[in-house]
Amino acid sequence: MAHQHSMSNTPYQPVFVHSNPYSQPTDSRESYYDGPEAEHLQPHHDAFAAGSSQPRFFPGNRESFASSNPTLTGDYHDRNGSSIALNDKPGYYTYNDSGDVGMPPRTGPSPYLNEKTAFPAKRSRKKAIIIGVLAVLAAAVAAGVVVYFLVIKPKSSKSSPSANTSGANDTSTDNGKSDTTKNNLVVTGGDGSTVTTDAGDTFTYTNSFGGVWYYNPENPLESGARAQSFTPALNETFKFGEDPIRGVNVGGWLVTEPFIVPALYEKYINGSTPAFDEFDLTTNMRADGSLSDLENHYATFITEQDFAEIAAAGLNFVRIPIAYWAIETRENEPFLAQTSWKYFLKAVQWARKYGLRINLDLHALPGSQNGWNHSGRLGNINVLYGPMGINNAERSLDYIRIIAEFVSQPEYSDVIVMFGLTNEPFGPTIGKDAISRYYVQAYSNVRTASGNGNGPWIVMHDAFMGLPNWAGFLPNADRVQLDIHQYLCFNSQSADDYTVRTAATIPCGTWGTGQNASMSAFGMTHVGEFSNAINDCGQWLNGINIGARFDGSFTPDPSFKAVGSCETYLDYTQWDQQWKDSMKLWALQSMSALQNWFFWTWKIGNSTVTGRPPSPAWSYQLGLQEGWMPTDPRAAEGVCDDTAPFAGTITDGSGQVPQTFLDTFTWPPASLTNEPDLATLPQYTQTGTIITLPPPAFTSGSSTISASTGNGWNNPSDTAFLFVPVASCGFLDPWIGPSATMVTCPPVQRREDFVPRAAAPTPPPMPRR
Repeated sequence: MAHQHSMSNTPYQPVFVHSNPYSQPTDSRESYYDGPEAEHLQPHHDAFAAGSSQPRFFPGNRESFASSNPTLTGDYHDRNGSSIALNDKPGYYTYNDSGDVGMPPRTGPSPYLNEKTAFPAKRSRKKAIIIGVLAVLAAAVAAGVVVYFLVIKPKSSKSSPSANTSGANDTSTDNGKSDTTKNNLVVTGGDGSTVTTDAGDTFTYTNSFGGVWYYNPENPLESGARAQSFTPALNETFKFGEDPIRGVNVGGWLVTEPFIVPALYEKYINGSTPAFDEFDLTTNMRADGSLSDLENHYATFITEQDFAEIAAAGLNFVRIPIAYWAIETRENEPFLAQTSWKYFLKAVQWARKYGLRINLDLHALPGSQNGWNHSGRLGNINVLYGPMGINNAERSLDYIRIIAEFVSQPEYSDVIVMFGLTNEPFGPTIGKDAISRYYVQAYSNVRTASGNGNGPWIVMHDAFMGLPNWAGFLPNADRVQLDIHQYLCFNSQSADDYTVRTAATIPCGTWGTGQNASMSAFGMTHVGEFSNAINDCGQWLNGINIGARFDGSFTPDPSFKAVGSCETYLDYTQWDQQWKDSMKLWALQSMSALQNWFFWTWKIGNSTVTGRPPSPAWSYQLGLQEGWMPTDPRAAEGVCDDTAPFAGTITDGSGQVPQTFLDTFTWPPASLTNEPDLATLPQYTQTGTIITLPPPAFTSGSSTISASTGNGWNNPSDTAFLFVPVASCGFLDPWIGPSATMVTCPPVQRREDFVPRAAAPTPPPMPRR
């Protein structure tokens, strides 16, 4: 039986010591928080530098870390218990006078970044004939009746109805006569209509914001849905910087996390090999023959109805984390390979059906980019760090390229409009130079796939270095956004409840001006993650068996003394109306200050012990059901009356990045933070077979849909091979850790054209299947 920790009475047990299934420990100090398995997580009392931030669910002392950067000094170990203290430390958003990309003045640490209307139908050419039909259809939609009508001859696989809401037949042909043999039945509806899901189930579509769902069974890739009357339909332009991003993550779905989906992990908590991350989870599942449970999780945790509910909540974006194993695994990596991609494609169709746009986030890289459980494996950083750092990075760049080629296809570009290159790379350990070079090369890979002016907006996480540190980076780049994750719950703990903290308007005073500054100094800036949590209470929020600072059970750093019990925060059934109202105000203040945001996360799964979500403050869906999340996120407008939202202009950039800038950040780097000369290490060679992601398969009745779904590769001129190990070299395991000794191997010839381009070409049209 799974064991439920009582955070109010029983301290969490010491964390299980991770072992490497591929090699023996390389250091006698190897343990969870001290040694090469988690070198960057050693608890020290040196603080984050001004401008740095901390990631979601740091499994150790989130106020400090061992860093290879000697400039990260200072001691800001402030635990005075005051919520006001979280709002009065300068430095995070302080810009250099020159506006350069360099480190901002170190005037203090980040006090808060401590982890993590109508249907637009195809325009008719016979308006006089269909005015009456328009009136009837509009009335039917308003009454909640499912609407059936004809759309003739889509212009292409990407064609979709225009903003005209007639919904009438366009039966004209080149000779002006009717061609009814090419009619396609389209199904759509508004509030109160009945939806049939792709699984054959039905439910009543409830959307009080004028949202309209749209699905053409003869051409499932046709876009015409609108999430709300105040959000551009998918066949209209979303203007970043003018149209606000009101989004939510679907965390824990295609990349699992113990605190989000506790039931998957509770099965193993008392076993001989507990699962602390998805690496452990899938290892255990393979051993006991239950790997199919993971695909069952994909099929049931997030469904089509969730996407309908997200649109009905007034939200217009979904951030979807995926892992590299959606593409492939190598050697002994235990992850369930390629399966999650099938469910991501389902998500694309659901988003298209309900008018939602997607921010696709590459959340987990081979070897781990930050050493936390949401990267796939807890323990080491092995991307851009250590003896396998460059190989894992080049493998990751290949995966970025493969994804970019798929999402840049015109069949998907109206839905997948943002692509997050890498979630939360840990810059304070990796170093800014390596991350900068990696970002420049990743940008080049995406724009080579898409061509300038096409494909998704490219999203770069701030790497916990602060927004000012990226001002002026990638000048004139084509459609790039900066992402920062804003949390107040992982630093100093306070006994203050939501009533006290909202009275102090902490989010308003902490975040708003910094977002505005970055929108001006860098360009489009959004917040990829924030939550309703005001402390770190939550089962496994910090990691399995690590405990919480709030109640004094935080095992990595016992110096955190209890300031209260987590019991109330874990059990939402104890919350009265005043508590919920104050919590809702916290959410509104956060939304107002952040301006363009994605809440983390849509859903927290139930514990098998309590039958309830054990981290309720992190669930948007539960908050809507129980009354502590706003039913209309527009209510946040003006809540932070002391911080005017950004009112400038966001420019897309032509893609003509100055060559002088590109010359500064060539790829690959000659060295990494803890590898002074990469030329002495064996490196992958670019000889691997290209992997093309498969498109979705659609059927209508007994026949296969003939509409184009693309072939997975947008730019046929992008023909470079993938980076793979040299067969004659004994490469270390990708997850080996930074202290391992690398084998020697003769240097290999690298492709000279694998370098940043000043401007990516616009690719020729790709033949469609």
